[in-house]
Amino acid sequence: RGEVVAIGLRSTRIKTRDDILIAIPNAIVANTKIINESAPVPRFRVRIPVSVAYGSDIDLVEKTLLGISLENNNVLDSPAPRVRFREFGDSSLRFELLCWAREPAVRGLTIHEINSSIYWKFREAGIKIPFPQRDVHIYREGSSGS
Repeated sequence: RGEVVAIGLRSTRIKTRDDILIAIPNAIVANTKIINESAPVPRFRVRIPVSVAYGSDIDLVEKTLLGISLENNNVLDSPAPRVRFREFGDSSLRFELLCWAREPAVRGLTIHEINSSIYWKFREAGIKIPFPQRDVHIYREGSSGS
C-alpha cells in the first residue's frame, strides 16, 4: 500500500506508509492487478469490529457507536454510518461499525481515533468489552464428575 510519486519510462515509484520509496518495473505494473483507492472517488470504507459482553444493552451499543462515528472529523455524513449486530460469539456479542472516511491517507488515523473513542465512551456508558474466558473443571481420578 502506498502512493504513486513518479511514473518513468522504465519504472513506477511508490512511497509506502513507512516513507520507503519502492521502484517497480513498469512491466510488472502493467501485468498486475492494481487497486486505486483514491480515484475516481477518494472516500473509503472503514469496518471496525466491536465485541461487547453478553447482557449489554444492544440499543445503547448501537447508539454509542453511531455517535462516535458522527463525532469523528474524518467520517463522512453521507453515506451514513451504520452498525450491524453480526453474531453471538463464544464470549461476546459481535458488532461491526461501518462508515466512510474522506480519503485513504487518513485510514490508520481514523481507525485509531474511532477505536480510542469506543474504549472511552464504552467505559463511560458502562458497556463492557469482554475478553475470552474458559472454565476448567478438574475432577479427581475415579470420580464420576458429577
